[in-house]
Amino acid sequence: MSTYAKRERLLLADLLEAAGPAAPTLCKGWLTRDLAAHVVVRERRSDAAAGILVKPLAARLARVQDEFAAKPYEELLQLIRTGPPRFSPFALKQVDEATNVLEFYVHAEDVRRAQPGWTPRTLDPVFSDVLWRRVERTARALARRSPVGLVARIPDGRTAVAHKGTPVVTLTGEPGEVLLYLYGRQQVADVSAEGDPAAVAKAAEASLGL
Repeated sequence: MSTYAKRERLLLADLLEAAGPAAPTLCKGWLTRDLAAHVVVRERRSDAAAGILVKPLAARLARVQDEFAAKPYEELLQLIRTGPPRFSPFALKQVDEATNVLEFYVHAEDVRRAQPGWTPRTLDPVFSDVLWRRVERTARALARRSPVGLVARIPDGRTAVAHKGTPVVTLTGEPGEVLLYLYGRQQVADVSAEGDPAAVAKAAEASLGL
């Protein structure tokens, strides 16, 4: 069983600890404390976490997340590091690996790339391939609101249609960078966007991600 989810979890916790509770993140309106609270609530309060995807429950989610954000920062970090409680679906290794690799990878970059002087990570080829397989599975969901067609391509030539439509913008980059673009981090993703200039501009400002 792969342990990428666990590795990315611990890396995210380390980055949050190094940044401190009041550092900026790429998540609009969230400081590191808010991001840490989000991660904890998602795994430990399923009754509230549903608000991530179900709009009528968003207010409850925001209230619960604010309650967790008010906890001592060190406590939040410890909860992230120790992982979900046994009764949580995320405690199952298969679920953890299937759902948390992307969650923690993207949020780690949300912390890293919001700080001055950040540098890109060098990902090992196996992990990059894991990320590409996730791009293939999730691209259409992530790009469903794109106003233009989107095709993702990585350096070895493999492609995935993220959104059907015209004109088409082709996004070329390493798997992790393409993933960040499709998750709505267009401005910091090291991706080459090719196509009609107006379409490229629309893609860069599109509301992508979950």
